[in-house]
Amino acid sequence: MTIPYTDSDKSKKGQIVDMFNNIAPKYDFLNHILSLNIDKIWRRKAIKEIKKNSPRTILDIATGTGDFAILSAKKIQQAEKIVGIDISENMLQYGNEKIAKLGLQDKISLLVGDSESMPFENNSFDAITVGFGVRNFENLEKGLSEIYRVLKPGCTAVILEFSMPQHFPIKQLYTFYFKHILPTIGKIFSKDYDAYYYLFQSVQEFPYGQKFVELTKKTGFQNTKIQALSFGIASLYICTK
Repeated sequence: MTIPYTDSDKSKKGQIVDMFNNIAPKYDFLNHILSLNIDKIWRRKAIKEIKKNSPRTILDIATGTGDFAILSAKKIQQAEKIVGIDISENMLQYGNEKIAKLGLQDKISLLVGDSESMPFENNSFDAITVGFGVRNFENLEKGLSEIYRVLKPGCTAVILEFSMPQHFPIKQLYTFYFKHILPTIGKIFSKDYDAYYYLFQSVQEFPYGQKFVELTKKTGFQNTKIQALSFGIASLYICTK
C-alpha cells in the first residue's frame, strides 16, 4: 500500500489527514497551477453528467476545499442541498472561506467525516461527485460500497481520477512530470515533497480503467461508463446505481 510518509507509524488514513492538513494553505494554488487548470475542464464534464438528472441533493466526497461542490452549486440550478465531506479539517476551513465569499452558505455545507464510513442514511442523495479522492481511500472497496449505499437507486455518481496514459510520447512526458517536476514544485511552495511524490506513486498503484469498473460492479453499481480525458491523463467514471 502506497503511503505519503514512510517514516510515520500512522495508518494510511492518518497520514492522508496529516498530508492534506499540511498542504491545505497552498492546495488550491498548486492544484490549478500544476494541472495547468485542466482539472477545471474535467470537473465541468463530470457536472454535465449528473446535471442530466436534475439532482436536488448532491454529495461531494473528499471535497477538499470544495471546488466540486461550488461548481455544482453554480451549474445545477435545481440543486437545493449540496454536502461536502472530507477528513481534513484544514482543507474544509479554506473551503468554507471560499463558500462564504461566494454567498453559498445556504446551499453548501461542509462536514468533517470519513468517506469510508459516512454519517448518512441509505439512499440519501440524487447525485454524488468525487474529484481525485478515491485513490486516497484506505480501503477502496469499502469506500465504493459507501458511495453506493448513500446514492439513491437509478441515480449517478461521477468519479474523477488520475490514470496512466499508454501511448508515446504522452506516457513518457506524464511520468517524468509527475515523478520529478511536480514534487519539486510542490516542495518549493508547500514545503512537503513527500505529499507530491505520493501523488505519483498513488496514481501508479491505482486500479484505473477496466479494473476500476469491475470494482464498481462488485460493490453494486449496475452500469459504469469510462471517459478518457486529455489523452488518458485522467478518467471520468460514470456509475449508475
